[in-house]
Formats: sequence, structure tokens, C-alpha cells
Amino acid sequence: RHTGAYASSCMGSCVGPNTPSHFIALAFWLQPDVSPGNCWPLQGHQGQVVIRLPAQVHLTAVTVQHIAKEVSPSGTVISAPRDVAVFGVDADREEETLLGTFTYNVAKELIQTFPLKNAPLPRAFSYVKLLVKSNWGNPAYTCIYRVQVHGKMA
Repeated sequence: RHTGAYASSCMGSCVGPNTPSHFIALAFWLQPDVSPGNCWPLQGHQGQVVIRLPAQVHLTAVTVQHIAKEVSPSGTVISAPRDVAVFGVDADREEETLLGTFTYNVAKELIQTFPLKNAPLPRAFSYVKLLVKSNWGNPAYTCIYRVQVHGKMA
């Protein structure tokens, strides 16, 4: 697991200095920081993000972070993703495998980790797709602040 100081200093993929070579936790910043409003917006209450991994990875979990209601300019977090499906995607981006579904709960911690079913899978993936099926009530947009993908390198 990475410390906040290390993880916040990198963009793209991050592997900590004490990370064993067989384990990788990839952190993706869709914006450089998680200040209120600095998110990657998806138009409407649904959308998807496809992330290219730096290597083929046996995926084990996904972590999602949103901002707190107390720091939100609108005083709400209705733009947070709610129901999400996670897919592993092959290198040619033609075949997708559903790895799990989860609900990001705005009443719980800001950073929530969701284990994927049957993890780690016997096959590795080059991409991961997050399909946001719904948010917490904002019809105009959904905000994704931070996503981490956990797994073992192939």
C-alpha cells in the first residue's frame, strides 16, 4: 500500500519503493488533485472510463475516491458515482470480462475499496473499464476524482 505523500506525487501508474515485484497497485489521477471541482466529469448520470494499464495485470480490487459533502461547492455529493461495473479488457480491446459490480456509498468513507470476484483471476488484462451505471442524483454530470486499480503483474 502506498503512502499518501508518495501516491500524490505521481500521475499515471505508481509503484511504491517497497512494492514486491509481483504486486502492483496502480493509481490513476484523472486530475492532479482531489480538490473540490477538480474531477473528471462524465456527461449525464452514466458513463465509462477505460484505463490502459502499464502491463498485463491480474486484477484484484478497485478503489474509488470522491470528495466530502462538507467541502463540495454545492454542499452535496450527488455527482458521485453510485452503481459501477468493472470489466477487464483484452489487449486488442475487443473482449471484455465482467469482474464485478459495486455501489460507492456517499455515506461511508471517501476512499472505498471493492474486491473483484474470483480475484486474482487466472488471466491478466491490459485495460480496465469502469462503467458508471448511475450517480447519486445529478442528471447533468458524474464526477470521478480518483481511481486505483489493484492486482498482480502477469
